[in-house]
Amino acid sequence: MTVVFEKTQGLTDKQFHYCPGCTHGVIHRLVAEVLEELGVIGKTVGVAPVGCSVLAYDYFNCDMHEASHGRAPAVATGIKRVLPEHVVFTYQGDGDLASIGTAEIIHAAHRSEKFTTIFVNNAIYGMTGGQMAPTTLIGQKTTTSQEGRKQELTGMPLRISEMMATIDGAVFVERVSVHDVPHIRKAKKAIKKAFEIQLEGKGFGIVEVLSTCPTNWGITPVDSLKWLEENMIPYYPLGNFRTPEEGK
Repeated sequence: MTVVFEKTQGLTDKQFHYCPGCTHGVIHRLVAEVLEELGVIGKTVGVAPVGCSVLAYDYFNCDMHEASHGRAPAVATGIKRVLPEHVVFTYQGDGDLASIGTAEIIHAAHRSEKFTTIFVNNAIYGMTGGQMAPTTLIGQKTTTSQEGRKQELTGMPLRISEMMATIDGAVFVERVSVHDVPHIRKAKKAIKKAFEIQLEGKGFGIVEVLSTCPTNWGITPVDSLKWLEENMIPYYPLGNFRTPEEGK
């Protein structure tokens, strides 16, 4: 019998704790599949953040390290420098990376540390109750912006990929989405490319993944996919911002 689908060896048998409709599970699988396809599961160290994916160490079938809030890039820097032949990645949300961890990610990229960052952007703080994040859209309602985010009060949402693309040490920067199957396939391609660049020793790479949070957005899982497409992508356009091939 032909096998048309099977569980990736990059994930453990632990059941995900994520809310219904949350796309963290999809992103986990993409990362796990890439590690398996590249044959590096046995020499990979992932760094889990503080946030909804704080328990990522239960799901990835590789060595994992927990980091304090926002400090995953600093932890990954130490691991990669001590174990340069290993594949090292951070898996971070927008509250972790774009808020408390802004300095760590910027300076890791500036030094062109040779690890990979998977940055999950769902425009809100998920684990702590749905507060406004640096990536929350103008007009978007959260527990700390109950009338909608206002530019005059909190500024514009932070475009991480565009910002990272200005840093010479960030050799690969791409923004993808997982709101439908075609885009999921493109997301996997970008994630694989980022890891390949690490294996080639070319420098720091980051893949920003637009994701959903039905629970804190207050809409259904199906509607959340549509909301992402109609509201997040216009402000956070998809595409590649930097690649080594362009000599940037």
